[in-house]
Amino acid sequence: MEFDKSLMFNNEAEILKVLGHPIRLKIVAGLCSQQCNVKHIWECLNLPQATVSQHLALLKNKGVIEGKRDGVEVHYSVVHPLARKIIGALMSS
Repeated sequence: MEFDKSLMFNNEAEILKVLGHPIRLKIVAGLCSQQCNVKHIWECLNLPQATVSQHLALLKNKGVIEGKRDGVEVHYSVVHPLARKIIGALMSS
């Protein structure tokens, strides 16, 4: 067996690391199906708002999600195609 030395997998490893927490996986899985604001997310997950906000900030900083302001609310959605692919693979298994 030979390994392709040109494959670095740096971006893929970063996405896997950021998705490597159950709460973040739940958030991204939910956001793959619909845009949500932070209040809807923490109510659905039954978690404190501060906890959800910390996870959202990390996902946003790593480019997995983005937020769009709508008046006083910010609606989040998944923008990274690899994250969508990973969630899709997990949901189909």
